[in-house]
Amino acid sequence: MTGAVTRRTVLAAGAVGAASSAMAMGGSKGGQGSNAARFSLGYAPHEGSFASRGDLFEQIAYAADQGFTAWEDNEARSRPVAEQEKMAKAFAQRGMKMGVFVASMPKWAQSRPILGANDDADREAFLADIRTSIDVAKRLNATRMTVVTGFLDQKVPLDIQTARVIDVMRKAGDIVAPHGIAMVMEPLNTRTNHPGVYMQTIAQGFAVARGVNSPAVKILADLYHEQIQSGNLIPALEMCWSEVGYIQFGDNPGRNEPGTGEINYASIVRWLRARRYDGVIGMEHGNSVKGRAGEDRLIAAYRKIDSQGEGI
Repeated sequence: MTGAVTRRTVLAAGAVGAASSAMAMGGSKGGQGSNAARFSLGYAPHEGSFASRGDLFEQIAYAADQGFTAWEDNEARSRPVAEQEKMAKAFAQRGMKMGVFVASMPKWAQSRPILGANDDADREAFLADIRTSIDVAKRLNATRMTVVTGFLDQKVPLDIQTARVIDVMRKAGDIVAPHGIAMVMEPLNTRTNHPGVYMQTIAQGFAVARGVNSPAVKILADLYHEQIQSGNLIPALEMCWSEVGYIQFGDNPGRNEPGTGEINYASIVRWLRARRYDGVIGMEHGNSVKGRAGEDRLIAAYRKIDSQGEGI
């Protein structure tokens, strides 16, 4: 990702088109109840997942009508306060949870921040973002905030950078812990999307989280990234589960809905259900088909893995 393009912009691009708020379906407005059975796990769409249904709030309502019980919004921190408050009200009316938002958005084009650098500038800016994100989390009733632990400094030994990342994450944990919020560090793949990032695997996130040793610092296990970087998904989750605070789905290759790639998400769902996981699962991916046909396919894909994962 480069320039002003965000991760959500990229993921939503295939779903956006000629959609407008006038295209929202009947039943997506107001306080009407769901017209579909609720999913058994907390799968969370995002703006763009149902772009043909209208604006942000019409998409939230439509998702609730289809049985989704959570929502995710990486860009929530940058939204006006009034819009954040309106989102929280919509979630409360529809019985939905807020998933993650990004607490400190990296400068992707500049390969910043570098949290393991010799100077403190990026670390101090990161901590400032964490402080100001607390109010955002409170407005949205969010208990998880995504953080990216920045980029590598090729001039500093990796072990030194790890120690510095642990130090800054411990400071950040001390800031958010009194508010009942946890930051979830997201490992990112370097082979397809994010060359040069510091944290690249769930196992590396585990090492940092154990070093910090705080309930306010956990791992975001994005299985799309992990599949590309390491694979072996269920064993990785098993070994690191005590430090996993959030899950995201996305198939590989393509980063679209489950069933479009190589990951057996029905098995992942069975594993999560066996662990009694009751948190949010971010649908951190695009739609493989544009328009309403793609939105229908998205819903069907989650119905399929949700039903195939039953039995535990």
